[in-house]
Amino acid sequence: MTDTRVFLYRQAAEALRKGQFDVDIPIGDSDEVSELGEALRALAETLKAQSEQSATLAKITQRINEGLLIDEVLDQIYENFFSLIPYDRIGLALLEEGQGVVRAYWARSEATQIRLPLGYSAGLAGSSLEGIIHTGRPRILNNLPGYLKDHPESDSTRRIVAEGMRSSLTCPLVVKRQPVGFLFFSSMKTNTYSEDHQELFLQIADQMATTLEKGRIYQELVDTTEELRLARDALETAATRDSLTGLWNRRSILELLKRDMARAQREEKPLAAIMIDIDYFKRINDRIGHPAGDKVLTEVTNRVAATLRSADILGRIGGEEFLIILYPADDQTAIEVMERARLACKADPVVVDSGEFDVTISLGAAVVDDFEDVDLAVILKTADHALYRAKEGGRNRSEVESV
Repeated sequence: MTDTRVFLYRQAAEALRKGQFDVDIPIGDSDEVSELGEALRALAETLKAQSEQSATLAKITQRINEGLLIDEVLDQIYENFFSLIPYDRIGLALLEEGQGVVRAYWARSEATQIRLPLGYSAGLAGSSLEGIIHTGRPRILNNLPGYLKDHPESDSTRRIVAEGMRSSLTCPLVVKRQPVGFLFFSSMKTNTYSEDHQELFLQIADQMATTLEKGRIYQELVDTTEELRLARDALETAATRDSLTGLWNRRSILELLKRDMARAQREEKPLAAIMIDIDYFKRINDRIGHPAGDKVLTEVTNRVAATLRSADILGRIGGEEFLIILYPADDQTAIEVMERARLACKADPVVVDSGEFDVTISLGAAVVDDFEDVDLAVILKTADHALYRAKEGGRNRSEVESV
C-alpha cells in the first residue's frame, strides 16, 4: 500500500511549483519517506525566504527609483535597505573625472561623529579599491581594527574605525563597464557581512549604479541651472540696482515712475514724486573723503528707507540725489512721508572712522492728480523746483508743488 505522505508530498511539490510556499508537509515516522518530507520542507522554507527577499528587494528598488536627485536616492537606500544588508553607516564615494581620485560624496551614520568627512579624497592607483574594481565583486572586511593593524597606512580605515565601525562591505558601482564609484556599508559589529550579502548586492548592482549615476547627473543639471539663475539674477541686479546703496538705479527708478504714472492715470488717483538731496554733501566729501562720504550715503539710504511704507519706491538718481515714488499719494501724504524721512536723517549724527557728522536732507515733492499734458519730464522738473525752494529756504526742509 502506498504511503499517504507520498501523495501529500506530490501535492506540496505542485504548490511550490506554483509559488505557494505556505504548504503543510507532514513528516510522520522516521524513515526514508520522512527524509524526503524533511528535504521538501527545507526547500519550501528556502523558496519562501527567497520569495520574501525578492519581494522586499523589488519594493525597496521601487522606492529607490522614486528619487530624482542623488541625495534623495541615497536617503531611500539608507532608510529602506537594512532588512537586506545590515549597516550602521552608508557612504558613497565617486570617481572624479580621469578616475584617478576617489572622493567622499555622501554619508549617513549612526555614529555620534562622522570622521570620514565629505570631500575626503584618496588616490585610486595602487589602493585596495582599485583591486575591487578589477574583481567586480564587493569586498568584505569583518574585522576593521585587525585590517588596520595589518595596513597602518590606510588613513580611511583609521578614520572609519575611529567612527566606531568594525565591519565593512565595499561595493563597486559600474555603469556601462565604466566604474563610477563605491557604496560602503559599515557596521559597528564584527563579522557582520557574508557571501549572501555580496550576492544580494550583485543582483541589483547594475540597477543601483545606473540609478545613482542618473541621480548624480540630474543633480549636476539642477546645480548648473541654479548657478545660471544666480548669474542671471546678478546681471539683473547689476543692471537695475545702484552698486553702492542697493537702491534702484536712475534708469530703473525712472521706468518705475513711468509705470506708476500710467497706473495713476488709468485708476484716476494722485501720485507723488519726491526728490531728495543731502545738504552740503560736497563739503562732507571734501572734509572726510569719498570712502567716508559713501558711508554717509548708505546711512542716509537706510534711514530714509526705514521710514517708507512697503508700497513706496526709493531709488538713487545720482550722486547725493534720491527719488521716492508714492502711489497713491496726495499733498498731505507727501508731506508726512517727507517729514518722517527728514527727521530720521537729522535725529542722530552719522558715525564714520574720522568722527561723527550731523547730516540733513532737503526734499521737494511733485504731486499729480490730473495727468493731461503731463509727462515724466514735467514731474521731475516740478519736483526739482520744489527741492530748489527747500534749499533756498534754508535746507533741512520739505516743499510740495502741484503739477
